[in-house]
Amino acid sequence: MKDLLSSLIRFSQKELIKGRHTQPSFKRWQSFSSFIGGLIAISCLGILSNLSSYPLLIAPFGASTVLLFGAPNSPLAQPRNLVFGNLIGAISAVLCVFLLGSSSLTSGIAVGLAIVLGQAFRCLHPPAGAVALLGVLLKASPIFILIPVLSGSLILLGIAFCFHSFSKRKQSYPLHWL
Repeated sequence: MKDLLSSLIRFSQKELIKGRHTQPSFKRWQSFSSFIGGLIAISCLGILSNLSSYPLLIAPFGASTVLLFGAPNSPLAQPRNLVFGNLIGAISAVLCVFLLGSSSLTSGIAVGLAIVLGQAFRCLHPPAGAVALLGVLLKASPIFILIPVLSGSLILLGIAFCFHSFSKRKQSYPLHWL
């Protein structure tokens, strides 16, 4: 038992050291800025949803917001990835629902398709997998592609662009558009 505990402690210490070298660290101002950006983006989507009666606020946009404001220099947070990645997730869902109905297997196929197409078109965006899953769970019709996915993605992009442009510590966002 003592040897097992000792081995576990050594393993944990090695993993902590590895993690310090690979995990990003953030300054307080970055964390505060990320909080404010996320607050503004999600609140705006919610307010616009309420005012327009169109459902613009979906869970995958929470994950997109983490990338846009928490890791804006990530390749996965760039406009191409945000917009086209989410579109691919929505199209995958709608096609799979149309062809296969809504089931656990269909959910898996739609998510897998979103991953493969995101890689093939070089616009991988992790929340796109959640868009595909949500679309199948909701038995999404083609309008799902436009509202909430395309319109919400474009609104998030606009908010992120404005936020990063007007912040005191200008983070270069986006790194590229296409």
